[in-house]
Amino acid sequence: MRSLRYIILVITLSLSLFGSDGIEESIVKIFTVSKTPNYVTPWNSTTRRSHASGAVIAGNRILTNAHVVANETFIEVKRYGKTKRYEAEVEFVSHQADLALLKVKDSSFFEGVTPLAFDGLPSIQQKVTVYGFPTGGTSLSVSTGVVSRVEHTRYVHSKEIFMAIQVDAAINPGSSGGPAISDGKIVGVVMQQIPKAQSIGYLVPVEIIKHFLDDVKDGKYDGFPHLGITTEMLRSRALRSVYKMDKDTTGVLVIDLSERSPAFNKLKKGDVLLSIDGNKIENDGTVEFRHHQYTSYKYYIDKKQLGDTITLGILRDGKKSQVKIKLNHVADDHLLVDTVAYDVMPRYFIYGGYVFAPLTRNRLMRSNASLAALRELASQWATDERDEVVILLKVLPAEINQGDHTFTLWTVDKVNHKKYRDFNDFLSIVHDFKGKYLVLEDKEGVMIAIDREEAEAVEKTILKRYSIKQSQRL
Repeated sequence: MRSLRYIILVITLSLSLFGSDGIEESIVKIFTVSKTPNYVTPWNSTTRRSHASGAVIAGNRILTNAHVVANETFIEVKRYGKTKRYEAEVEFVSHQADLALLKVKDSSFFEGVTPLAFDGLPSIQQKVTVYGFPTGGTSLSVSTGVVSRVEHTRYVHSKEIFMAIQVDAAINPGSSGGPAISDGKIVGVVMQQIPKAQSIGYLVPVEIIKHFLDDVKDGKYDGFPHLGITTEMLRSRALRSVYKMDKDTTGVLVIDLSERSPAFNKLKKGDVLLSIDGNKIENDGTVEFRHHQYTSYKYYIDKKQLGDTITLGILRDGKKSQVKIKLNHVADDHLLVDTVAYDVMPRYFIYGGYVFAPLTRNRLMRSNASLAALRELASQWATDERDEVVILLKVLPAEINQGDHTFTLWTVDKVNHKKYRDFNDFLSIVHDFKGKYLVLEDKEGVMIAIDREEAEAVEKTILKRYSIKQSQRL
C-alpha cells in the first residue's frame, strides 16, 4: 500500500507541475537566424542566432512574438519532448503589437497536438503559469505568478503604447513568445521584462491577440487604427474653466490634428473630448475599462479594426455634441517619421561620398545627444507637401568632399532651393539635375555644394575604398 501511495504521490506532483491537460505538448521552441540592419552604415548588416518560445493554436499555427522573428532569414521549430526540428516561416506579423503567426511546411509537426484556446482578460491577482524555454537550460521551464497590473504601457519592440498585463512570474530571455496560461487557456503572450526590476514581466493580453487574429482573417495584416490627434490632460481647474467645463465635466483637450486624420474636418484645436463610444474620458486621459480599473482612452480605439467607426462626445465653446469618425488610417499615414521598421533593409543613397537616408525611428532609437533635434521631427505630422525627412547621414572622406567631413545627421530641407516630398522625390531631383553644382540647404540656411561631374566620376573609387557594393538601396 505504501508503494501504491508513493506512485500516486509522484503522479500527482507531476501533474501539478505540467498540468493534466497536456499543455506542455503545445509549447514550441523557436530557433531564429536573423540579419540585423546597421542604420549607421546602412550597407552593412550582422547575422545572429537566437531562440525563443511559442504555442500551437488553432489552424496549425504557432503564436509567438514579432521580435522573436524580426529580420529573420531562417526559422526552425521544435515541440516539447521532441528532438526533430522543422522549418517554419512567418505567415503574419504585427510589429506594432509584437505578435507573429508561424506556419510549418511539414504538417506532420502538428500530429498529436491539441491547440491551445484563448480566455478573456485576467483579473488582478489572478494566477497565471508561464511556459517557455528561457536561457540557462534546454528543457521546458514553467513558472507561476499573479497578475499585478493591467494598463497601457510602451512595447519595447515597436515603441508604441498598447494595453499590457504585468505579472510577477519569472521571465527571462528565451521566454519571449511563450504563453501565459490560466485555467488551461491562454490569457497572454510573454513579451518583455524590466531588466533592473525583480520578477516584473509583461504579457501581450488576449484582447490585443484577438484583434491581430481577426485582422488577418482576410489574408492580410492592416494594423491598429490611429486617430491622428494630440491631446492634453485637463487636470488644471483654471484650464478647464477656460474651455467652459463645469465641475462634473471631464475630458481631454485637442491641441493638434494631422491633416490626414479622418477627424481633421470634424474636430478642431480647442475641442474637449468627453467620451468615446459612450465611455467617459477622465481629465487624466483615462477610461474605465473594468470596475475601478482605468487605462488610456486609446483602449477604445485599439479595440477597433481599420474601417470601423467610433463616436466621440465633444465640448466646443461650451456646447456638447457628438461626431462619428471612420478609422481608416494607421499611424504611418499620419507621421512624418514612420514607426519602427523591421524585415526591411535601410534605404540609402551615396553621392560623391555624401551618404543620404530617410530619417527613421530605427536610427532615433540610439541614445545620442546629437539626435535631439531629429527627435523633434519624429513628433510632427506628415502633410501632402512633406511626407518624409531626408538626412545627410555621414560623409565618406574623399578629396571631392573636403571641408564637409564633419557633417553628420544633418537635415536636408531643400535641394537646389526646392522642397522635396519624400526620399524618392529627393532622389529624382538629384538624378535629374544636369547643372554644375548641386546645392543642399538646411532650415537655418547652412549649405553644402557638390560638383555633379566630380561626384559621378569618383563614385566607383569611393565605393571601392570603403568596400561598399552598391551606391544605393531603395
